Amino acid sequence: MLLLAKFAGIVVLVWFYITAKDHGEQPIKWAIIGVIGYWIAWWAVNLTVVSALSSLFSKNFTALFIITQMPAVCAVGAAFLIRKKLLADAEAEKNNQG
Repeated sequence: MLLLAKFAGIVVLVWFYITAKDHGEQPIKWAIIGVIGYWIAWWAVNLTVVSALSSLFSKNFTALFIITQMPAVCAVGAAFLIRKKLLADAEAEKNNQG
């Protein structure tokens, strides 16, 4: 696994934890949801896009490097959307209670 992917996974974990804490939600639950969503998206892109494209660019180091970083970028995008959904659900729950 690439260093960027591991670092981004840790950043997502902390990001979800802090966001949940700031909004009065369960931080551990949110952090687990965020990391699981991140890694599922990372593996999905890695197994589909990267495995298909890596053989096409095997001789060009720069293109291969960029392609191998795509799963981390896509997974951070997925984590952003997951966080957005969790925030919307938390807001809707607060509006229904109050």
